[in-house]
Amino acid sequence: MMSSSSDPMTERLLCSICLEVFSDPVSTPCGHNFCKICLSTYWNNSQDCRCPNCNETFKQRPDLKINTTLRDVVDEHKKKCHEEQAEVVCDICSEGKLKAVKSCLVCQSSYCETHLEPHLRVSGLQKHKLMDPVKNLQDYICQKHDRPLELFCRDDHTRVCLSCADGDHKNHNTVCLEEVKHMKGWRRQKKSSPALNLQSLLFERSEARMWFIISVGISVLMFFYFSSPTDVETLNIEKLSDAVLKWMQQYAVDVTLDPDTAHPNLILSDDEKQVRIGDIYHKLPDNPKRFDTCVNVLGKEGFSSGRFYYEVQVKGKSEWSLGVATQSVNRKGQITLTPDDGFWTVVLRNDYDYRGAAGPDVFLCLRVKPQKVGVFVDYEEGLVSFYDVESRSHIFSFSGQYFTEKLYPFFSPEPNNKGKNSEPLIITPVSK
Repeated sequence: MMSSSSDPMTERLLCSICLEVFSDPVSTPCGHNFCKICLSTYWNNSQDCRCPNCNETFKQRPDLKINTTLRDVVDEHKKKCHEEQAEVVCDICSEGKLKAVKSCLVCQSSYCETHLEPHLRVSGLQKHKLMDPVKNLQDYICQKHDRPLELFCRDDHTRVCLSCADGDHKNHNTVCLEEVKHMKGWRRQKKSSPALNLQSLLFERSEARMWFIISVGISVLMFFYFSSPTDVETLNIEKLSDAVLKWMQQYAVDVTLDPDTAHPNLILSDDEKQVRIGDIYHKLPDNPKRFDTCVNVLGKEGFSSGRFYYEVQVKGKSEWSLGVATQSVNRKGQITLTPDDGFWTVVLRNDYDYRGAAGPDVFLCLRVKPQKVGVFVDYEEGLVSFYDVESRSHIFSFSGQYFTEKLYPFFSPEPNNKGKNSEPLIITPVSK
């Protein structure tokens, strides 16, 4: 996956279904191009076979062949973009400048991993806007108002200054004031209700054209085109939910538990893939990383960009907590699982009481009791989403979040409850 850009060449190489640079591009008989998997998924969930762009209907489903010429162009463009990004070096290193891992829009500087550390630790710097390293940081600042440009949520290729009026856009892409006002209101609504269940949003483009969007938070994952409301009525939501889950699973990572963070009552398996609570409080070094009161443990590896996904077996348990936590979360004393405290979690209490720990909690009504839970994070989009892997159904999502430091997988098997909750949490391999 390649991040969207305002570069004209990148825009010409975007799939109109997933809004990303083409992956295995294919062409329809009418001359439009799409990612092979996007177009195949689109047709698999449509009543007929038509072009998502021009709506031309094909009597027989075309045999999709990869457009090798276009693929070569895409590969060359990706290589060029990667080389340009690799050239961004740390502005702080005095000698032997290291490659930058992040750029700060507020400081107008790029940092290597070592010099980025204050932005992850100091509370004031944590509020700064970080992005993948770029050379032309000035292009991401409104010169009139001296503030970072915001990524326009309805068009990934446009950044705007929310202080600008229509006539003020001189150094960045122009967006009409009504569009910006719409974005402001939309974001306020998101902020007041950060937790979203999987929902279907129907937008009329004209009297005869409709797009059905399967959306989790800000990230639009799947687009499906219909010619009439009747087609929407026949839509199989479960199939679409399954397609979204498969899309998430391609970002699976290998997660292991960090014994240095584990509460002294927790027992980790030798392969560090399972955790359960024991009856003995082990005498362990009380290092700053260790949870000393709440029976929690974190994953070893943290993530500060991109997307990642992992799955956890919760079978047989009456209580558990799963999700992600920031690097700086409080590890000592009683802890509240809320985004304000650095935790994005879904919890089970009393066998059937499922909640999204959004502060206040959001009570969840699930059709079936999950046996395995998938956790998906899109760092740049501020999305943390939970799925019931076996029923292929969405559980809960936090959207519109703003991450400024590393996120770590978070686990709590919760108290034993006199043997009723003795089963372990198990990190399982992801079947792609």
